[in-house]
Formats: sequence, C-alpha cells, structure tokens
Amino acid sequence: MSINNSKYYHLFFLLFLSGLACAQNTASGKILDAKTNKEISGVDIFINDNKIPNLNTTSGSFSVQSDTIIYRLKFSKKSYALETVDVTTENAGNLLVNLSQEKVSSIGEIVIHNEKPKYKNKKENPAYAIMQEVWKRKRNNGLAKFDTYTYKEYEKIEFDANNLDSTFMNKKMFNKLDFIFEYADSTATGKMALPIFLNESVYETYGENKPSSKVKRMLVAQKTSGFQDNQVITVTAKNLYRDINIYDNILNYFDIGFQSPVGADGFSTYDYNLTDTIAINGENAYKIRYQPKRKDVLAFQGYLYIDTDTYAVLSATLKSTQKINVNFINSISTELEYDNPDDQTFLPKKVVTEIELTPFAKKKTSKSIIAKRSVDYSNYEFNKPLDAKLFTRKEEEYDDKFVDKDDAYWVNARPDSLSKREQGVYEMLDKLQQTPKFNRIVKIYETLASGYYNAFKGIDIGPIFSIYGKNVVEGDRIRLGARTYFGQNDPWRVQFYNAYGFKDKQLKYGVEARYMFNRVNRFMIGAGTKRDVMQLGVQLTNDDAILSRSFASSTIFARGENASLSSVNQTNIFTSIEPWKNFQIRVDGTMQSIKSANPSEFSLMYYRNGDLRKTVNDSHITISLIARPGTKFSQTGVDRYEHGTLAPTIVLKYTRGIEGLFNADFNYNKLQFMFYKPVLIGSWGKTLINFEAGKNFNTVPLALQNIIPGNQSYSLVPNTFSQLNYYEFVADTYTTLHLEHHFNGKILSFIPLIKKLKLREIAFIRGAYGTLSDASKDINVEGFKYSAPNQQVYFEYGFGIENIGFGNLRIFRVDFNWRGNYLDRPDISKFGIKAGFQVGF
Repeated sequence: MSINNSKYYHLFFLLFLSGLACAQNTASGKILDAKTNKEISGVDIFINDNKIPNLNTTSGSFSVQSDTIIYRLKFSKKSYALETVDVTTENAGNLLVNLSQEKVSSIGEIVIHNEKPKYKNKKENPAYAIMQEVWKRKRNNGLAKFDTYTYKEYEKIEFDANNLDSTFMNKKMFNKLDFIFEYADSTATGKMALPIFLNESVYETYGENKPSSKVKRMLVAQKTSGFQDNQVITVTAKNLYRDINIYDNILNYFDIGFQSPVGADGFSTYDYNLTDTIAINGENAYKIRYQPKRKDVLAFQGYLYIDTDTYAVLSATLKSTQKINVNFINSISTELEYDNPDDQTFLPKKVVTEIELTPFAKKKTSKSIIAKRSVDYSNYEFNKPLDAKLFTRKEEEYDDKFVDKDDAYWVNARPDSLSKREQGVYEMLDKLQQTPKFNRIVKIYETLASGYYNAFKGIDIGPIFSIYGKNVVEGDRIRLGARTYFGQNDPWRVQFYNAYGFKDKQLKYGVEARYMFNRVNRFMIGAGTKRDVMQLGVQLTNDDAILSRSFASSTIFARGENASLSSVNQTNIFTSIEPWKNFQIRVDGTMQSIKSANPSEFSLMYYRNGDLRKTVNDSHITISLIARPGTKFSQTGVDRYEHGTLAPTIVLKYTRGIEGLFNADFNYNKLQFMFYKPVLIGSWGKTLINFEAGKNFNTVPLALQNIIPGNQSYSLVPNTFSQLNYYEFVADTYTTLHLEHHFNGKILSFIPLIKKLKLREIAFIRGAYGTLSDASKDINVEGFKYSAPNQQVYFEYGFGIENIGFGNLRIFRVDFNWRGNYLDRPDISKFGIKAGFQVGF
C-alpha cells in the first residue's frame, strides 16, 4: 500500500513546490477604498522596485505575474496615497489593499504666495534654477528608445450644455423634450449642466523603430451616444483636440500655437514661483506655480510638479487666462500625468482636456458647451517581437461593425466605471432619437454643417450654398443638385446638378458616379459628364472632377465686367488607389470641348494647320500622385471627413494630350507640382505656404494653357492674385509662391485701445514668375494680348484684419492688397480690398 501510494506523495510534493513557485511569481487580490469599502479601478500596480507600472486595473480585482520573485507591490492612483504591500507565499493569492484618499495634512504644509515674490533677477528665483534643470534634461517620448512597443488608449469625449437655468428650460423649443432635464446636474454656480453627447473609443497602437520605422494606431471599439450615423457631430467632437507634448516649446491647440510653460524659452512668457514640495504618487516633487507676464497672450497658467531627484515633469495643469483670444472658446484646461522610466524619457499616462465653447459672449454666465476629453494610456509593452501582419491594414477593420462591442466589453475596457450621469447620456439620447422634434434639430445642424439637406432616406439636396450665382453671360443663375447618401461610410455615391441662366436662357448640368471596391486601399472608379459655363484660369493645379464647383457661379460682386468665361463640355472617367496610407495614385481620362461663352468680348479662337478654329477639342490622360502625410480621417466611405491638422499636401501631376483620340486637336505634355503646408511659428502665429510649379512642353492654345490665377471678385479666394485680371498672365512655364502669416493678435495686443477689440493681424506676399514662347502667342488669334511675368517676378503684398465681430462670433476678415509691379499696364487695379467670412478658431 505504501509503495503504491508513494507516487501520489511525489505528485503532491511536486504540486506543492509548483504552488510555492507560483505564489512567488504571481499575486492577486482586491483594491478597496479605505473609507467607503468600495472597489477601485484605474490603479497602477508596480512590482518590486519597477518604475513603470506592470498593470493598470480595470476593476477592483487584480492579478499580476512576473518572471522574477514578487516580494513587494506598490499601488498608485491619483487623489490616493501611495500604498506599499509586502508579498509572501501566504498572502500572495488573497491580498486585500485599502487605499486612503490623500489629505492636505499628509503631504505637508503648502505655502502659497498670494503675491508674486520680487527678485532682483531671475537667477535669484529658486524656480528658475529648477526649470533650468528641467530644460537641461529635456525628455523625449520613451516610445522612440525601444525596438518595438505596444500600448492601449481609452478615450472618452463628453459634451455638456452648461449654465442652464429655469427660464431657458421653460422655453417653447423644449416642448415635448423637457424629459431631458431629468438628466441635468446642478453646478457650483447653482445653474444646470446637461450631458448631450458621449463618445468612448479604444485604440491599440503597435510601433516598430528597428529595423524599420512604422506605426499602426487601430480603432478597436467605439460607442457613441445616439450619433453613430451622424456625418458631422462625431467628427466635430474629435476635431477639437490635438496631442501635445509638454516639453515642446509650442503647444498646438486648434492649430494655434500656445507657449509651453516647460519650453526652453518659457521665461520669456511666464513668471514662475516655487510654492512647496509635495508627494505625487509616492515621488517627492517641487510644486511650481506659473502665470503669463501678460494676460492677453496665448499662454496658460497653472502648476508644474517636478521630480526633486530627476527633474522630470510628473504632472502639470494648464488653464487659459480670462482674456483668451480664440474664437468660440471661453476657456481651456488640461491636466497631464507622466511616467518617467529613466532619465531621458517619459511616457504619457493620462491627459484630460476641458474646453468651454460658446458662439456669442465670453461671460462666465453665458450658455455654453463644455467639451471634455480624457485619454488613459495603459498596457505598455516593449521590445516584444511583433508580427509584420499587425501593420497590414485589413478589410475587417474598416467594416462598420468592427468597432461595435457589447456591454461586457466596455465594463472591462474602461479604467473607471461610468458615473450615473454619464450612463444617463446613453439612455437620454436613445429616448431623443425617438423624438421627431429632436431629429428635426439634428437635421438643421447637419444641413448647415454639411451643406446638404436630407430630403428622404438615401437622398440629400444640395449643396445649398451654391444655389445662387451671377455672371455676365448667364446673368442671375440658379443651381440645384442632389446626391445619394445612406450613411457616412457609403461605398458608392451618385451626384448631379442642373443650372439655369436667366440671361442666356441655357440649361446646364453635371452628373458623376463613384464606386469604391476596397476600403483598405480605397480602390475606386468613377465617371461623369457636364455642360456648363466656367471661369477657367483661377486654379493652376486643378483636378478633372466633374462636380468641382464652378467659380463662375460663386462670384456675385466683382470689380469690372468679367467677360472671360468659357463654355465647357466635359466627360471624365477615373480610377484611384491608396497603396499606402495617405498616399493616392489617381488616373483620369478626360474628353472635353472648350469655346468662349462670350465670343464678342472674349476670344478663344486659334489657328490649327492654317485653319481658324473657335472650339478646342481635347482628350488627355492625367496621372496624379497625391501625398497627405499625417492627415486624419473619420470615415472609410467614398467620401471622408478630414480632421483639422497641420498635415502638408504634396501633388505631382503628369498630363498627356492625345491628338486624334475622340477628334482631339493636340498632342501635348504637361508636368505640375504643388506643395501646401501650414506651419506654427512659435508664439508668433501660423504661416500658410503654397508653392506651385509647372511646364507645358508643347504649344497649345489659350484654352489649354497655364493661367496665373487672378481674382476680380471682391471676395477672398485662396491661392489667387487679388490684383490680377483674369488671363492677364499666361505661361508655358510657371512658378508661384503664396506666403500668408497669421499673427493671432500678437502685435495688436500691445495697443491699449485696439487690443480690446481682439482683432488679429495678417501679413501676406505673393509672387509669380513664368515664360511664354512666341509659338504659344502666335497660335491664338489674339495672342498679342497675352504675356508671361518674365521681365521680373510679379508680386503683391498687403495685410489683413481678421477676427472681426462681437463676443465669440468673429468670422469676418478684410484684406488690403497692393500690386507691386507691372504698373504700366492698362485697366489694372493697383490697390484693392477683399472681404469675406472665415470660420475658424
């Protein structure tokens, strides 16, 4: 018996030893609030003396594992005191951790100076010495130092209607909608705040630095309160935010540069004051208060928490001043938390940004929208082999259902559970979706934002902003159009329009259809045709899209009579593909005939083989390479909505005209290049750069020639020359450069009375150079009229005033333009004023 049972004793002994080993390498338990005895999630757990958390909990229970023996665990969560627990074989499987909320008394005396201390010079200021060390040891994002990395992001965006009162809630517009106020909460001011939008997203990011550099950020889950099918609202929400690095000199908010308090030149903008030394997540930190020297600059105020040993930024708060000069924005505040794994790097841990928006007044009591975004970074893993397939875009990732997850998934995915108020957003929006009055309000918003009115399922009418126009040939012009629209990710689209001129009594039309076969590489085909009156020569690097808006239909008021309009019949087929993200290859085949729409005053007649012709027949193929590195899009359908970024646009186009194809008159070759980029210039604002160059290698008539873009309207038209007449300069070979700098009120803020108006200044200069051969002049009947800017670079310069308006509604801009040279030409304008609406922050 004993011999037969000995094997069981050995088995039991081996299991016992395995249990001991497991107990030494794993630990599990629960985390509770010491006061309420409720479970806590979102806790960072550090194994032994590790400086990087091994786990960020998603519930009150936890389990950690290590390749080495676990003898100590540290538990850290904001607003709680750091808790350290020794791990033994006896308690490893059933740890009970009680976290106590941090009290002011537990972190020592906080000395706050109500008045700014006065120092003879900045070197006497102890905060300056600390910031010197921070700048000297400037850290970089730690992701760059590892061969590979992965991490998870949980993003939550919430919109609340703020400062609601009983008078507002009793308005007639809320009849049959008054149930929504059951979900409102009282604020510190005694007013009500009503949650109106909630979006949750989970992203997984995979990165590789060696042997090659590549990153993939994949949206794996998304939940939106009632607006999944809305084409504008979700994009608007995400478009408010930019990722920031506190160590950068300039922080990007709304594509506007704010001086960073941790930037190397921060002392030129901020005053710093050391107030105390406190504990942050178990680390001793200097608490430094900073505030701008001038309240009316684009800067922040708040606190920096700097590690006393390593001079790393552990945490920071950034809050805008009361005099913030940003349209539609009353205030901005951001809270940042970082992990610092070593002396050179940091890792983002949590970012919370809150923005108060209102279209009208900046008063604290004004009705407003509070937009809050929080991002939690977790599950960092480094130097683990990554399968190359992870970086490959997959078809299923673009399916509408790919990001749909059940409630159980979201319970585990959230760092903290939703508050009762946040849970109410989903419930309230579900009810609102069934309310006709609410759906009408949403439709009005969508119509104004997208330009299309949804007439019935699958059909939109528009664009509504192109309905009326006026020009010399057509007189008053009416344009009505429609498109198919079933949802934001439609793989196909059909659009058409009809237009009618009351002077020429001619009907115009355009129709185009597009179909996308693959969402991953966006392989697409399309075809269309149109017959219309157009203003050619207002864009150099143009496209062959059938339904691009005709400049002729949008000019209502202009200087002088514009007679240089063309009648165009055009048919186009195209195919395009994105073999790499944000890089498009497009091939167009176009057949067109062009003639003057006003022969008595504008001639397009030319000679061909000795014959006089009035209509140009053209067939050409165009190959376009279009790169948009860094651009972000929200949808995956045939049309996409772009997030606001500082991404550049780079276009290279080759066009080949084929004589004889569909009776085409000319063989020709044309090469064109365009580069556009917005650039933040520190705290001095933003510069818009637009450079274009091109060459016609063969002789072609005026209708196919490169026209330096003029603008005879009184409105603002980007990348045109305000003081040029249409067709004033024609070129076989050309280069143009537009530089426009927006100072964001930097200069005018120094002028005592003017600064109260919150106006912003703009400076710009534009130049063009080109050549035109004698053969290109001689082919046109009136070729003697045309020349290129080849004697010297044609240039214009001027300044503008933007941000004109009242309260937060400042969307009007006025430009003052001067012509720099070629002043001896007849019928020119040496000075001009352009004005228009410019919606932006």
